[in-house]
Order: sequence, then structure tokens, then C-alpha cells
Amino acid sequence: MDPAQWLADYRERLERAAHGARAASASLREVGATATSPRGEVSVTVNAGGLLDDVTLTPAARRLEADALSVLIVATAREAQRLAGARMAEVMSGYLGEGEALERITEHQPAEVVR
Repeated sequence: MDPAQWLADYRERLERAAHGARAASASLREVGATATSPRGEVSVTVNAGGLLDDVTLTPAARRLEADALSVLIVATAREAQRLAGARMAEVMSGYLGEGEALERITEHQPAEVVR
């Protein structure tokens, strides 16, 4: 192969990879999740990494004992994290396809998240 053609092909592959990385990054910025407790006392929002962004307590939350409320907040946060993980896996599978790279990203997520 002509060296100039090889270099042009290589640059094109790099540009496609960079474009894919930018698109994946933009998509992941949009990923996050909100979960609400079964009776609606607590809502928790997390970002793509599962970090807490917001907690909302309704007036019904005031009627709960402190221990019950803390358990409810943690359970709701875990559900939001599970949802965000599932969305992240979905987004990344579109860019990575099935394989080792996606397995590395999802290896610490619950089994129900990973396809």
C-alpha cells in the first residue's frame, strides 16, 4: 500500500474514533436517573456515575421515623443508581457493541443491569 494512502486511511480511522468518543461522551452526560420510593415520600436523582445529584422529600416523609426514612432514602438511591447503570450500559453498548470493553464497563453492575 502507498504510504500516503495508508496515512490517509489511518487519519480517517482516528477521526472516526474521535467522533465516536465525543458522541459517547455527550450521550453519557445525558445519562442519569431518578427513582421514587413506592409511596412517593422520597425521590433521588443520580448522575451517570451513580453520584447523588438531588434528594427530594415530600411532606409524607416527615411522618416517617428517622431510621425508616434513612433506609428509604438509601433504597431509593440504590434504585436510581441501578437505573443509571442500566442506561449507561445501553448507551455504551451502542458504541462498543458486545464484547470485552462493554464487560469491563458493566462488570460491577448488578446482573439485571447487564444484558
